[in-house]
Amino acid sequence: MNVRDAFRPENKRRRYLEVEAALAEAQGEMGLIPPDAAIQIAATARSATLDPDHLAVRVEAHGHMMMALVEELAEVVGEHGGWVHWGATTQNIQQTGDILILRDVHATILGLVRDALLAAAELIDRTAALPMAGRTHWQHAVPITFGLKVAAWSDQFVRHHERLLQLEPRLLQSMTGGAAGTFASFGVRGIELQAKVAARLGLSPMAVPSRAVVDHLAEFVLLLGLIAATAQTIAEEMQLLNTPEHGEASEAIPPGQVGSSTMPQKRVAPHLGTTIIAAAHARAAVPLALEAMLQSHEVDGSRSVLMDRSLEQACVGAVEAMDAVVGLLRGLQVSPERMRANLDLTGGLINAEAVMLRLGDVLGRQEAHHVVHHAVERVNNEAISFSDALRRDRRVMAVLSDDEIAMLLDPTRYTGLSEQVARAAADQARAAAGATDDDR
Repeated sequence: MNVRDAFRPENKRRRYLEVEAALAEAQGEMGLIPPDAAIQIAATARSATLDPDHLAVRVEAHGHMMMALVEELAEVVGEHGGWVHWGATTQNIQQTGDILILRDVHATILGLVRDALLAAAELIDRTAALPMAGRTHWQHAVPITFGLKVAAWSDQFVRHHERLLQLEPRLLQSMTGGAAGTFASFGVRGIELQAKVAARLGLSPMAVPSRAVVDHLAEFVLLLGLIAATAQTIAEEMQLLNTPEHGEASEAIPPGQVGSSTMPQKRVAPHLGTTIIAAAHARAAVPLALEAMLQSHEVDGSRSVLMDRSLEQACVGAVEAMDAVVGLLRGLQVSPERMRANLDLTGGLINAEAVMLRLGDVLGRQEAHHVVHHAVERVNNEAISFSDALRRDRRVMAVLSDDEIAMLLDPTRYTGLSEQVARAAADQARAAAGATDDDR
């Protein structure tokens, strides 16, 4: 779906008319309005093309979009126009219509998260055993595999997928409670009416159709913010790994693409990464949605407007970010040679923990830490290699042979269970996405 189009006024009006049609049909079935009126209203609401100029004039006159829409619809309906919008209030129609839009967005986001899971699983298959430098606080930590890095992304998407499914019944609710959620305008059968309207729209009825109840809308914004944060994490990581200083991974480079109009050395600009980071402004909608929850009395119109804006911002940003994430994951390119070169950059220091633990078997952990730290200081102060610093320490040589030191300093031997964890994450990602063997 084009998520920006979903929030355009004309599409919103179409959704509101869908709700008016469902309301009229349910009321006609229950005898709350004449059956002939219900048929005419529903047919007109679903098929009529309202004059946008007439509608604009009415909006200008009333300063109220829904009143203008109801008047315009009633006029087109003709003799039965007096039964349009019977007993309903603006937010009944508007919020329920907006839920229909959010249902489309929810389905789109869910599909994109599934696509990201499958793309991540395929990427893990290629790189589960590919060694690279793990980094914490921007410094070399211990060796990992690239597949483990991707697994950390897919693991988050597995939970986002679960959250989306869990949220669905809470989010997709129809409201038909009247002006203050009392059903007074619909009489004793108001609860039944709300259920029938919801059923026609494929939604569930709100248990308490108060216009001040918007936590389910805020929850959707918060979830989209979480998804956007994961997307931006991936994009920023890829931009770092694509720098000349790292050179370990990059976006796919389409034929003929250039990175700069004036600097020919730039192979490619991170277009998808830039798109993701710009679109991840969805996160900024989170505090707006929380603010919009602070309703006064039975509704606060200004907070309702704030919720509308936070929902649109979050939906547009999250969909655009996730669409680019899927493209990035599917086309991601890796450089095993640069990964190995960066592993060797510190001359074995990245494996200092491995040496410490082996020495600890004999010396105890604290003494082993002191010994290895002393060797590291010699590397920094005397410009000698880590292996030489170790060999010059009699405490080390009393425990380790030259061959064992060489083995301990091999970064490809110290990736732990990275490959195993990564492949398990790929299986989990496919399971969450509902993949079959044909998708592998």
